[in-house]
Amino acid sequence: MDDVQRPLTGVRIADFTRVLAGPFCTALLGDLGAEVIKIEPPQGDDYRAIGPMKNGASALFTVMNRNKKVSHWT
Repeated sequence: MDDVQRPLTGVRIADFTRVLAGPFCTALLGDLGAEVIKIEPPQGDDYRAIGPMKNGASALFTVMNRNKKVSHWT
């Protein structure tokens, strides 16, 4: 789908969501082409520590935050 312009190409979203529903919704927006910037607190998102883990990374966090750029507030 990278060769085809997706419906939300050119839209930028600031993602301050936490816990399942919000990150899932913004992941879908990213799937549709939006640029999603995930803003996390300094200690990181709680879901980074939820299993199952693979190579030290949470599978749940990885799936719910696909297509996102991550930034931390200070």
